[in-house]
Amino acid sequence: MTSTAATSTTTSTAPVTATPEDRALKQKHAAMWAFGDYVAVADELVGSLGEALVAAVGVRDDQRVLDVAAGSGAAALPAARTGADVVATDLTPELVEVGRRRSQAEGLTIDWRTADAEALPFADAEHDVVLSCIGVMFAPHHQLAADELVRVLAPGGRLGVLSWTPAGFIGQMFAAMKPFAPAPPPGASPAPLWGDLDHVRGLLGGRVERLEAQQATLRVDHFASGAEFRDYFKANYGPTIAVYRSLAEQPERAAELDAALADLGDRHLTDGVMEWEYLLVTAHRA
Repeated sequence: MTSTAATSTTTSTAPVTATPEDRALKQKHAAMWAFGDYVAVADELVGSLGEALVAAVGVRDDQRVLDVAAGSGAAALPAARTGADVVATDLTPELVEVGRRRSQAEGLTIDWRTADAEALPFADAEHDVVLSCIGVMFAPHHQLAADELVRVLAPGGRLGVLSWTPAGFIGQMFAAMKPFAPAPPPGASPAPLWGDLDHVRGLLGGRVERLEAQQATLRVDHFASGAEFRDYFKANYGPTIAVYRSLAEQPERAAELDAALADLGDRHLTDGVMEWEYLLVTAHRA
């Protein structure tokens, strides 16, 4: 659908999960993605992935589209440019506000909401298309998040999820940080598992059909060295910042992580270019 009047609204709903521990975890996650400058990461490194996801799903102007864990709008904005009726949600209010301002600046009508991917504030089958671009993968309880993606999708509607793979560069970065990070809470799953096709098939089960998947890489030519990559992520990327903050009283361990991340970056640089692997999955709700 198209609109002649550009408007943008923001609605907040508190994350709703089963236990106080889960609610505390969601508050921690929301704060983590406000560390540093994720908007810079999206703009300078990964923003094109949203356009790739919207194109793969084939968003049209007559569709009701939901972008889950939308960040600052990498997928929501190109979806809205098609004329579709778009709602975008994210757990982090600061990112929602950036996305709201950007859609207004472009004259796009997007309904921005602060919401938990594991407890979406929508009725069953409310959307024709549900998207998530390197977003829902970071919800800690994968099955809950997958259940919500399917629940709010209309029968025959199209689902599109793009995630970093475990074996790709970002998956390896998380593996490198894991020994230095606090232990995850019980029941939380590693984010890059959303980039494993068998895992995604298991999450969605028989509730979807015509599932298709493609592995591809994002070309990143932003860094001249592994140390430059490390320093950029230390300054801008919430999960990396959170790990370093946990090592504030352990300078020797922080130095070990410095070396590990710089080495990882150097091993993946070829003539100033990195290739970051991702998995793009599309399916229709049965």
